[in-house]
Amino acid sequence: MPLQNRVTPFGEIVAVSDRGLFTGNRGIIHDPATRTLLRRRWTTKAWICCTLDWRGRRREPMAQQGWTELFFLDEATAFAAGHRPCFYCRRERATAFRDAWGKARGIAHSKAPEMDAVLHAERIEHRRKKLHPPGGLPDGTMVAAGAEAYLMLGGRKRRWRFSGYGAPEDVAVDRLITPPSIVAAFAAGYRPALHPSASR
Repeated sequence: MPLQNRVTPFGEIVAVSDRGLFTGNRGIIHDPATRTLLRRRWTTKAWICCTLDWRGRRREPMAQQGWTELFFLDEATAFAAGHRPCFYCRRERATAFRDAWGKARGIAHSKAPEMDAVLHAERIEHRRKKLHPPGGLPDGTMVAAGAEAYLMLGGRKRRWRFSGYGAPEDVAVDRLITPPSIVAAFAAGYRPALHPSASR
């Protein structure tokens, strides 16, 4: 039976058998004795996106107390949920994101806690995922049409699924899922890593 550790673009954490390309965490939000989630969905403002393969280290998900392993289809999904690249295991990507973030905001040297504080204000409202009006939509941005999430790529919308992206669809979107400051970093040059299905 799959664990409840897969994250949707809306930030929900669900149990499905499909695997993702990235892991990450929001602090300790599980009980290792039962390997189930607690009621809380974060214990820190530092929501990060990590590599699945770090120097050959392997962990059994949700079996330890250190942090709760969450999984994402791809980096665009992690960003939509409000996560950023990890400076420990993905330093090159985290630095590139920090530079694009700073360029978009006119800041020379952004620090991780400062980015986390801005992101937390943009991703959470009344303890739920905060959605925003759609604006400029660079590649990698996630938008919503009703209850469905779509990836913007080449000016077209591809429906998000745990298994990957569907063919382009002509739908009217009503909300922005990806936090605005991350969208601004995309517009400033950062390109999120996408699941291979996005290019089919």
